[in-house]
Amino acid sequence: MERAHGEGGITRRAFVQGAMVGAAVLAHPGFLNPAWGKKDSGGPAWEVPSLPYPENALEPHISGKTVSFHYGKHHQGYATKLKELVQGSPFATMSLDEIITATAGKAEHQAIFNNAAQVWNHTFYWRSLRPGGGGEPDVALTQRIIKDFGSPQAFMEQFLAAAVGVFGSGWAWLVEHAGGLKIVQTSNADTPIAHGQKPLLTVDVWEHAYYLDYQNRRTDYVHAVLNHLIDWSFAAKNLSAG
Repeated sequence: MERAHGEGGITRRAFVQGAMVGAAVLAHPGFLNPAWGKKDSGGPAWEVPSLPYPENALEPHISGKTVSFHYGKHHQGYATKLKELVQGSPFATMSLDEIITATAGKAEHQAIFNNAAQVWNHTFYWRSLRPGGGGEPDVALTQRIIKDFGSPQAFMEQFLAAAVGVFGSGWAWLVEHAGGLKIVQTSNADTPIAHGQKPLLTVDVWEHAYYLDYQNRRTDYVHAVLNHLIDWSFAAKNLSAG
């Protein structure tokens, strides 16, 4: 992947400072592999799960106001639209990742793909963050990062550049694919699971993720996420999941 160069850098000290603050609290037991089951009598299995923390828990790095709009309007809005689009169709009985796989790359189902992928991406994003995050990954993940990126510092610089360098709206991801760790960018609603990649963590760089707090300073937003909010325990669990 061609990686653009972002402004500034993240120090190794910032990367390695601080202890892990426990494992992530997973609001949905199947989230590490978020297929979320099949439709049952209670409705679609891909209802938007509750946030794993209060709306203001990510402050001062991401405000409660931003989370309220991002989760309550954008994330919920994609799910509402998806329900409308799949009503009465075979997609209504599929799990969320099945919908994404079945519609990826098919122009006639682009709207369904966009909304399904955005529900998936946003749920994964909220789990990629936690209050008091940042710090360092566990030993196993750190060793993989060193193997595939050379050093933790090199990884952080490359991930920052990838996130800042997404043109327009999109996402930056750490994924596992073909036995290695990679940093990938996706545009708009695209998602690694549509390409056979296993996401470990993500940062949303759509403007609605940061504009109320950072305006056009995307670099500052990504810095804040990587240094203070990223949940390395969640990434490690995704890496170790089957």
